[in-house]
Amino acid sequence: MAGLLASTALPALANPPSVSLRPVLRPKSIAVKAAPSIDSVLQEAGLSGRVSFAVANAATGEILEQHGGATGQPPASVTKALTALYALEYLGPSHSFQTQLIAVGNVSGGVLDGDLVLRGGGDPTLDTNGLADLARMLRDAGIREVKGRFTVWGGALPHVEQIDDKQPAPAGYNPSISGLSLNFNRVHFEWKKGANGYAVSMDARSNKYRPEVSVAKMKIANRNLPVYTYQQVNGTDRWTVARSALGQGGARWLPVRQPEKYAGEVFRGLARAFGIVLKEPKVTQSAPRGSVLASIKSPPLINILQGMLKYSTNITAEMVGMAASQARGVAISDLRSSAQGMNAWAAETLNMQSARLVDHSGLGEASRMRVDELVKVLSLSNRQAALKPIMKEIALRDRTGKVDKAHPLKVRAKTGTLHFVSALAGYVDAPGGAEMTFAILTADLDARKRLIGPDRERPKGARTWNRRSKTLQQSLLERWGSIYGS
Repeated sequence: MAGLLASTALPALANPPSVSLRPVLRPKSIAVKAAPSIDSVLQEAGLSGRVSFAVANAATGEILEQHGGATGQPPASVTKALTALYALEYLGPSHSFQTQLIAVGNVSGGVLDGDLVLRGGGDPTLDTNGLADLARMLRDAGIREVKGRFTVWGGALPHVEQIDDKQPAPAGYNPSISGLSLNFNRVHFEWKKGANGYAVSMDARSNKYRPEVSVAKMKIANRNLPVYTYQQVNGTDRWTVARSALGQGGARWLPVRQPEKYAGEVFRGLARAFGIVLKEPKVTQSAPRGSVLASIKSPPLINILQGMLKYSTNITAEMVGMAASQARGVAISDLRSSAQGMNAWAAETLNMQSARLVDHSGLGEASRMRVDELVKVLSLSNRQAALKPIMKEIALRDRTGKVDKAHPLKVRAKTGTLHFVSALAGYVDAPGGAEMTFAILTADLDARKRLIGPDRERPKGARTWNRRSKTLQQSLLERWGSIYGS
């Protein structure tokens, strides 16, 4: 999962707290005097760029404190919290996505006299195990021969080449998107050094299967930089990797740019293992009409969203976001048009008049959100009831940097991390019984403008900057707990 999680690291709020937060009741005036001032908290963080934050009473939505609340900031993966609400609004928590095998023709005596179509239904969780289940169902349905073509259809959602064209080519968190997406549209690249050089493989592995693929190929190049190059040649994803970067061995997930062909190739191999020989897969643009031979369902949407918020999977956010836009009746052709539909919904329904999002995952740095608007949405009783239970518990740390399981603040929130952008938004429960909503958005946009070429993957100074932002986040949470917690 390293590639999938590369841009969405969970927070390491490791610096010592600036005030003690053990559950001691005291008058608010005393708490205010004891807590560090906002200016001192910001100065201690030493963070370049712009900081915006707001905290509100979770029951009333009353903003208790804010700084730069009316300034739009890049929300990074905090965007996924809004996407989750959007998907729940238009799809519902029990919604599931279906992937089907369609027979276009007559079946007699175990022979399909016509075409077999692998039909994607927009399931962001489809994996190799799921395709194997479909192949087994096909065999159990008595199909042993297909005379016609084998086609694949991903038109349930628009095809998107990549979520954000500014990301590094090998970023597994920035794959293509289609209505037929397999393994989060990533292919597994593995290399091992032997006596005669390196052995490399490209496969669609799961915990049960490891089918090799030819739709993505890797070649080792004698160079130092760049580490990876990519181009599409005659319908194949062609990668090269620098020999100097390989060491003794290793593996990583790379993005897939031809998701329908990828899923079709993997299914064809699995069907062969179950005794069904299919022709080479062909991508079709026409929605198939015929009889359903086999079908599998995704988990309920609420479970998908919980996983999305926990692991911050970009492709999941984009796929459920586009599905929600379609359910809303928005004519979408790409991520931006779908995000505009979500912006309109947020303005009309949530009074987020300033939301300017360019996608559903937060990977695009041009997105903007205001913290004062966001905390009020998080405080709405119906939105809070839907979102808080599926948000990830965020661990705070003690003075030594270790996770403090006994920390009096309990935080459920969504993190967001890009280079020189760090965000945290959600809910904090204090030991005195107070429940608060909060949003903290930090960004050094000038530093991001300097990210070019190979520097975009591991830019100098980004890790230190993000660590300082995480420290600031914990300091603010502890300040609020001290002042408003009782």
